[in-house]
Amino acid sequence: MAELHDLTALAQARAIRAGDLSPVELTEHYLDRIERLDDTVGAFLTRTPEIAREQAAEAERTATAARREDRPLPPLHGVPVPVKDLNQVAGVRCTMGSLALDDRTAPVDDHVVTLLRAAGTVLLGKTNTPEFGLPCYTENRLGPPARTPWDLDRSAGGSSGGAGAAVAAGLAPLAHASDGGGSIRIPAAACGLFGLKPSRGRVSPGPVLRDVTGLSTSGPLARTVADAAALLDVLAGPMPGDTFTAPALPPGETFSAYVGRDPGRLRIGVLTGAPMPGAEVHEECRRAVADTAALLSGLGHHVEEVSLPTDDALPAHFSRIWSVTAANRPVPPGREELLMPLTRHLRDRGAAVSGPEFAASLYALQQVGQTVADVLMPPGGYDLLLSPTTAMPPPKIGELRNDGDPEAEFAAISAYTPFTALYNTTGQPAVSLPLHQTPEGLPVGVMLAGRYGEEAGLIAVSAQLESARPWAGRKPAIW
Repeated sequence: MAELHDLTALAQARAIRAGDLSPVELTEHYLDRIERLDDTVGAFLTRTPEIAREQAAEAERTATAARREDRPLPPLHGVPVPVKDLNQVAGVRCTMGSLALDDRTAPVDDHVVTLLRAAGTVLLGKTNTPEFGLPCYTENRLGPPARTPWDLDRSAGGSSGGAGAAVAAGLAPLAHASDGGGSIRIPAAACGLFGLKPSRGRVSPGPVLRDVTGLSTSGPLARTVADAAALLDVLAGPMPGDTFTAPALPPGETFSAYVGRDPGRLRIGVLTGAPMPGAEVHEECRRAVADTAALLSGLGHHVEEVSLPTDDALPAHFSRIWSVTAANRPVPPGREELLMPLTRHLRDRGAAVSGPEFAASLYALQQVGQTVADVLMPPGGYDLLLSPTTAMPPPKIGELRNDGDPEAEFAAISAYTPFTALYNTTGQPAVSLPLHQTPEGLPVGVMLAGRYGEEAGLIAVSAQLESARPWAGRKPAIW
């Protein structure tokens, strides 16, 4: 017999609207699972059961009144959605994954949290993240590492590893996540989920701690394309003070409306090599791309190999910008010694970067955006680009971490994720789809990227692939 966490987020919301399911019952179900299983998978840094129960009770009252008055509710009303601990929830601890901030309480809501509240969702807690979201694994000094539920000896990825572990283990139906170099798509690949990094400016980063580089954005991690599209509908839209704003959908359209819509016959370029010079790609990741290319071709799309120009200096430019970002994270006086070695290493490097050097690296990344836009430019260009999400299946816990040699650690991190940061650089939307598994049952993601501002088309073709080769029925043993 199916349990509540077997239902998709949208199915839960439909049952709440119909009066067949109480948000209170649903929230208690997830709180119980978190109590029993979270220490195993390391999904949460801070649990908020009191807030969850209050919000669930309010959602129940609102749903009852809406049925009585025959008025609609938001599509995810009453559904639990945890928030990554890089984002602020007023009155709730916000550590940003750092022991140096272990007692910090957020003074305000980030805009994404304001929108989640308005949508009637329920906060189960703040999900696990590495310190300041810097590496692509989720291990810190605050709690247990985030583990993929498919193999508890392996990483859930990062930096949204806690969000990925929560959804993949059935501790939440879907989750807020964020992505500055692959941090939505990497956990999606490691945890067998669908993850969507929106276009630059699609989701507001405000009102505080904005990423002035434009690399980072919030987005959804979910078990299905439809659930992710529904959460993107909640999060998307400009807010006062935004620096970047993505093109709006046509009036009356939603991202959810593109689930099940015919994407048409698309031209899809398959990246034959990683944008990072010298990167090696695991055989299973190559096989995942080849299988997906064949599936897309069978669905009627035109698929062909394509290569992008490589720039040996690009990793250095990205690393320089990443280091400056690390140096700008707020650390209370006298607490620097509590930071992890990689964080201290990056902050020291970032502090030594001059203004002209920082500007030169930003210009270099903008030029990459132009180069990729030229490849995608119609007519004759590609609608989508296909590649592996990561260069290898989920690594073992601790495999990428190297406290004794942070520079070697950063090199290992880059080698694991040579594909994802390209689309943070260009600002394009990109998704990771769980279309492949290794013979041992480990999930392997494939990535599709679209033209800037065209998440709708990505959602349509992702849903087409999901329909052709469903994945949501696959569940790890901990489920």
